[in-house]
Amino acid sequence: MSGPSQEPGAPITERRQLVEFIADGCKPKSAWRIGTEHEKFAYTHGDLRPLPYEGERGIRSLLDGLISQFGWQPILENGRPIALQRDKANVSLEPGGQFELSGRPVQTLHETCYEVHEHLDQVRTVAEPLGIGMLGMGFQPKWARAEIPWMPKGRYEIMRAYMPKMGQLGLDMMLRTCTIQVNLDFASEADMIQKFRVGLAWQPIATALFANSPFTEGQPNGYLSYRSHIWTDTDPDRTGILPFVFEPGMGFERYVDHALDVPMYFVYRNGRYIDASGQSFRDFMAGRLPALPGERPTMGDWNDHLTTLFPEVRLKRFLEMRGADGGPWRSLCALPALWVGLLYDQPTLDAAWDVVRDWTIEEHAYLRAEVPRQALATPFRDRTVQDLARTMLELADAGLKARAAEDWAAQDERQFLTALRAVAECGRTPAEEKLALFHGRWQGSVDPIFTEFAY
Repeated sequence: MSGPSQEPGAPITERRQLVEFIADGCKPKSAWRIGTEHEKFAYTHGDLRPLPYEGERGIRSLLDGLISQFGWQPILENGRPIALQRDKANVSLEPGGQFELSGRPVQTLHETCYEVHEHLDQVRTVAEPLGIGMLGMGFQPKWARAEIPWMPKGRYEIMRAYMPKMGQLGLDMMLRTCTIQVNLDFASEADMIQKFRVGLAWQPIATALFANSPFTEGQPNGYLSYRSHIWTDTDPDRTGILPFVFEPGMGFERYVDHALDVPMYFVYRNGRYIDASGQSFRDFMAGRLPALPGERPTMGDWNDHLTTLFPEVRLKRFLEMRGADGGPWRSLCALPALWVGLLYDQPTLDAAWDVVRDWTIEEHAYLRAEVPRQALATPFRDRTVQDLARTMLELADAGLKARAAEDWAAQDERQFLTALRAVAECGRTPAEEKLALFHGRWQGSVDPIFTEFAY
């Protein structure tokens, strides 16, 4: 999750300013970039327990090691490092100590994959002497919610109190999930709309390809992407498939109106988070926010508010594709490859929209509800999601081929789809691979995950 915004500016008084803030994200194609984010579970070797913040084998020790050995700069809250920054990239902490890299904006997937490998190598260099490992999965496979230490970030205290009022699984989302996402640009309002619609429609297919969260507290949970299911019972105000995106009239203004109707979490002032949970940004603009009577928001407050919306695709000054479980290193390059291929080449984007343009809202909702349980086996019309996954990969392959971005060995970006092609062809997701091991060689234990699938 994001840290507090540093956006400066005068107080906001008009809705128009909020619309212009998002619209300012429009960029010519030559300026489009790729920003990849991934989270991972940190644990101690031996007992496999999640890390506390403090202590010799704690999250703070990892952060301090990255600072001292690799030149990362700390971001402090109450005098403690809670994030790092370097070269337009960030390392940050999720509520349960999940360790996140928010990569810098780059031009090619080759750069993305290099950055991922460099980051994992740095983390391994710091972690191994401390007896710490890292795991990529969508949901913590072993430990109960009560056994996960909370990280000392002010926004998490507010969310921790508010989440249970809105859904049964919000605290699990905070403490026990990991994801991969990619942030992508748009050229215009029309381009944003098309990419938003294609992203939302195809998101369940990506969720199926990356399904990797079949265990809860050491046992199968009945889902292949339990992480994805968790979002359906987290907070209905700020999650879901956003039916209005597919309706006439969609645009920057319509999304702003949606965001204004989502209750706030907090306001950040003078180094601390002020609880504004359940309060209205519209009231804030009118100077009537109960948490800060008489004050009006800045663009930093608006940007912070946008980060507290959690749909499957999120609009800020770029679009975030948010539907994938965390996974092994090869998936960290595959997820951005899938979406860059689909969205960054216009003929491919048009073809992807042609496939889904007649899907009904009921069909979108059906896929959103069923894919977390059945993944690629989910029936859809006269096909299955596995068939759709093959189509998605064919489209992404064509889009990446058209980009013709080659590495030093004259290989283009299509190489990063290889792992997904294997999943789509055999129809067996990473979750099903682990379930087979659990019922076979692992003899009913999830503990081998922490060695066989560690980074």
